[in-house]
Amino acid sequence: MDANLKAQFDETVKSHPIVLFMKGNALFPQCGFSARALQLLQPLGPVHTVDVLADPAVRQGIKDYSNWPTIPQVYIHGKFVGGSDILMELAERGELRDLVAAGGK
Repeated sequence: MDANLKAQFDETVKSHPIVLFMKGNALFPQCGFSARALQLLQPLGPVHTVDVLADPAVRQGIKDYSNWPTIPQVYIHGKFVGGSDILMELAERGELRDLVAAGGK
């Protein structure tokens, strides 16, 4: 992975409590999984979104960065959480809200 791209990802995930790498943006999600992830996260606080469709290097790079093959990808307090299925499971168990509230502890 390109060092500049890694640094960009490091800065992004550490600068925002909730980061969603998604297809599309908050106003116009481009896939159902991205829309579902956004819907689960928005009630918990501001969600910083990154549109992976805008840059092929970001689209592939984030998969390499997280070692996770699919989009969307969620980072909470700088830590990789997973994709929309994992978010759904965490939300159903009541753990997603706690994860955000914990502040990265």
